[in-house]
Amino acid sequence: MAVKKRFIAGVVCPRCAEMDRIRAWEQNGIRYRECVSCDFFEQLAIEDDAIDELSTRVNQSREASPNDQVQPVKILDPGKRH
Repeated sequence: MAVKKRFIAGVVCPRCAEMDRIRAWEQNGIRYRECVSCDFFEQLAIEDDAIDELSTRVNQSREASPNDQVQPVKILDPGKRH
């Protein structure tokens, strides 16, 4: 069975610095990368541990606190004197 090698868009080769020349594939629990322009080749073991996602305001749920105060915003026209 042939392994499907896929190009990775936007990746720059660490050896020859050519963009869009790296292709990657996985086989027998190992991830491979190679450049089609030079002799760069790399293999990485695929870790079974899930990578912890960095905590950001987007992926955290935040409960409303009684200390949170909602205040209306008044937009002022800089051309008018108030």
